[in-house]
Amino acid sequence: MSKDEQNCSVLTQYDPNAFLNDVRIHLGVQSDAALCAKLDLAPPVLSKIRHKKLTIGPTLLIRLHEETNWSIRELRTRMGVQFPSVK
Repeated sequence: MSKDEQNCSVLTQYDPNAFLNDVRIHLGVQSDAALCAKLDLAPPVLSKIRHKKLTIGPTLLIRLHEETNWSIRELRTRMGVQFPSVK
């Protein structure tokens, strides 16, 4: 499988809604507004992520790590991003 095919398969598995809902449940917040407050994130940014107009960047990834205590690898796995095996 080529590198482009691998990237496409990763992108088709990415579901920001399922991921953000998982984070909301883990953090025990009831709404996106509460999630935004917890993550110190502007509501339009969360909306753009849900609608796949914006990706989760490194700063937000670190903030999610701090709040959930999930490792970066766990967060990326839950997002649907696969890591190549390291040898």
